[in-house]
Amino acid sequence: MTSPATVARVVRISGALAEAEPLGSASMYELVRVGERGLLGEIIRISGERATIQVYEETSGLQVGEPITLTGESLTVQLGPGLLGSVLDGVGRPLARVAAATGDFIHPGVTAVTLDAAARWTFAPLVRSGAKVSGGDVLGTVTERAGFVHRVLVPPGVSGTVAAIGEAQDFAVGDAVGRLEDGTPLLLAHAWPVRQPRPVGRRLVLGAPLVTGQRVFDFLFPVAEGGSVAVPGGFGTGKTVIEQSLAKYAEADVMVYVGCGERGNEMAEVLEEFPRLVDPRTGRPVMDRTILIVNTSNMPVAAREASVYIGITIAEYYRDMGYRVALMADSLSRWGEALREIGARLQEMPGEEGYPTYLGNRLGKFYERAGRVRAVGLPERDGALTVISAISPPGGDFSEPVTQAALRVTGALWALDAALAHQRQFPAVDWETSYSLYTEVTTPWFTEHAGADWDALRRETLELLQRDRELREIAELVGPEALLDADRLLLEVARTIRETVLGQSAHDPNDALSSLDKTHRLAGLALEAYRAGKRALEAGKAFEQLDLAAPRRALAAVRRASTAELAARSEEAQSALEALAP
Repeated sequence: MTSPATVARVVRISGALAEAEPLGSASMYELVRVGERGLLGEIIRISGERATIQVYEETSGLQVGEPITLTGESLTVQLGPGLLGSVLDGVGRPLARVAAATGDFIHPGVTAVTLDAAARWTFAPLVRSGAKVSGGDVLGTVTERAGFVHRVLVPPGVSGTVAAIGEAQDFAVGDAVGRLEDGTPLLLAHAWPVRQPRPVGRRLVLGAPLVTGQRVFDFLFPVAEGGSVAVPGGFGTGKTVIEQSLAKYAEADVMVYVGCGERGNEMAEVLEEFPRLVDPRTGRPVMDRTILIVNTSNMPVAAREASVYIGITIAEYYRDMGYRVALMADSLSRWGEALREIGARLQEMPGEEGYPTYLGNRLGKFYERAGRVRAVGLPERDGALTVISAISPPGGDFSEPVTQAALRVTGALWALDAALAHQRQFPAVDWETSYSLYTEVTTPWFTEHAGADWDALRRETLELLQRDRELREIAELVGPEALLDADRLLLEVARTIRETVLGQSAHDPNDALSSLDKTHRLAGLALEAYRAGKRALEAGKAFEQLDLAAPRRALAAVRRASTAELAARSEEAQSALEALAP
């Protein structure tokens, strides 16, 4: 620490950046307290005795000459029981406790630890005195939420022989549940630096998909558990609705949702809606498996970067317990904008469109923290961390730097099209631009769990949609009446596929979540409608004689059917198809 005689003081302020000296003894990425109000900041550049500080709070009112206090720590997040159901700000402070202490607005310099120190947890040990443990080993368990077992881990880098371990009793997160022979305490919680990936035993081959409950993704562009997805789209294409739908319904054990630079009203909707939602798989509230990290657009820009790192560090922690974790980041474009603003204030050499030259490197390191892994420690457990990130390219231009940097390292692209959104096609996924590199590895799982003909249906659907795009371009020139009857049939069936199979309403309680059974039935029925129509044409019927409205209504009824009604509605649709080509 700097001696009182040479206390470091602010010498320059530029937006979210402050410079102070003398700070020659400081470390890169060390946390500091800035000014009389103790604003939270992080050292991001050191030049001689002068250090540049990225301030995570509003710097209005900060003056030159105010003192700087080193903390000797880096930006960390407290990991332990009590995270599930919490709502944190961009630097890991629990908003509920901050609001209880200071009101609805965060006062500059306010501090609050991530976990509630007063909460008590019943600890059930899994090791005994005399056992040798090392980083990643499971010490015991607590019930964090109803039906959810939280595995208490030995912090990475800690090892030794257990001298004492607590029996089944209540502990606070700061209490020692045991100690090693060298005196090291074993706590329910530990801190971890957010910029440092947590260690893994080894990476595993991807296989099972993350079932999203959204037909267009599960059917056409699946993502494997442990994969990464970029979801770029212009304004109004439904990125946030997709991210929120995935957070509600995707089949993950734990969901981490990061609102990075999002509009306040959108995050307010999330905060109001999520506690009321019920997980259809467990019957318990969705918040029981969710952590929300809120960094709205009016919050300090520097905290956007921290919010993304805090989110993925929490996700890695639950992955290390052996759970399937999904991280929703909305959106990485705001993170890139924060890097651009800070880089400009640092007077760094700008890259393409003013973004810093290390943008691609930062994004690559972030996405590389996704994966399916064998966790460090015993007992053996496999976990997966899937990253799905929204991107907001200006004007919907996918050639801009953030989108291109993401596409170089992600395994799937869910491209959103403004034209489809204007046609009220939601999710507005452009099936010509989108792709998934996980299709091959996930097909065996879908074949086993969804239907033996799953892959054949997928391929046939994509071929039909491709042909539909070509025919629509021709029809715009010569008119649909000039097309062959078989081509006119294809156009009609493709429209039904787009509206009924790929389209999905986030506001319909029976359609917001689509089971694999419903997706399989809809896809199969839609393609059977095409085959039945072709048989009718081959039997001598003219296109005008085909009653395509009845099958379309029957498929719409299947789409809107509840789980209990699905089989009956599917039989009705099949009857309508049989009537099409008797």
